[in-house]
Amino acid sequence: MIPSELNVLPAVDIMGGRAVQLVRGKKETARDFGDPIEAALRWSDMGAKWLHIVDLDAAFGTGDNTGVITQIASSVPAHIEASGGLRDDAAVDKMLSAGCARVSVGTAAVENPEWCASLFGRLGAQVAVSLDAAGDALASRGWVQASGSLYDTLGQLADAGCQRFIVTDTTADGTLTGPNLELLGSVCAHLGLNDEGRPRAAVVASGGVSTLEHIVQLRGLTSIGIDGVIIGTAIYTDEIDLAAALVAASR
Repeated sequence: MIPSELNVLPAVDIMGGRAVQLVRGKKETARDFGDPIEAALRWSDMGAKWLHIVDLDAAFGTGDNTGVITQIASSVPAHIEASGGLRDDAAVDKMLSAGCARVSVGTAAVENPEWCASLFGRLGAQVAVSLDAAGDALASRGWVQASGSLYDTLGQLADAGCQRFIVTDTTADGTLTGPNLELLGSVCAHLGLNDEGRPRAAVVASGGVSTLEHIVQLRGLTSIGIDGVIIGTAIYTDEIDLAAALVAASR
């Protein structure tokens, strides 16, 4: 099977109203990369069709950046996938009403899978689930709590109707050491195929991507379910040229 196009989602992580990048999710490692609205415009102007926006303050329970995310959604032509601290219907609906095309639920998917199932039923493909893992173990609430088994949670949420998972290797995030292809392959294998022989759910890779070769490697996995890749630190530090990454992902 010839791989289809891989979706590249530049990350705009927001903390204290600033665009930042963390190493392995630790607040004390934050590097400031300026105005998040300017960052979002830059990535969109370079051709990104989607942006992955993370409200780190909401994820850590220390505040929120809803106003900034609303401004981004109204300022850029790219579709917005919003995440961070979305733990009830009101928070989810606020993001969608702000102009975001999709939301990603993290901690709540682990702690309240019944609520997530109701979201899948109500919103379908507008809801993705972010699963942050180190091997088989999950982390939640800004990666400060252990939250059970990755594979048990995958199966439960896929059965409940989740159509897209964002899988972050917490040991690689922000390190520029490359994606965990073994982890991603295991996730796709665990999800398996539907009755039509297609991947049961899409998987978006996150963590460690730092070269165009990493993009090519992930694009080669689209046939087993890899649907996209989130790139953060590498595009802010010029390790990867986003325009070149978009070309590599589409070939």
